[in-house]
Amino acid sequence: MNYIYALKFLTVMSSMILADICWTYYFIKVEERKSLYAGLWSALIIVFGMITTLNYVDDRSLTIAAVLGAFIGTYIAVEMKRRNELKNKK
Repeated sequence: MNYIYALKFLTVMSSMILADICWTYYFIKVEERKSLYAGLWSALIIVFGMITTLNYVDDRSLTIAAVLGAFIGTYIAVEMKRRNELKNKK
């Protein structure tokens, strides 16, 4: 396997994971009506989305990494929120 491709794959997947975590927290902060925090999460969405897009534009096979990253990022963010809520109930 080509090391550069593997590095790009991991970069796309990681940036998409981070973008999806940002999306999740963006929606949480919007729901809580916390505009400053929602704005900060929104800016991070753009940064990580840009990193993802710039990497897979040249090689569309990297969209697989983006899809995997999207799933993993949302799963992590929702699990973190769920566990936090359970801890706060105790």
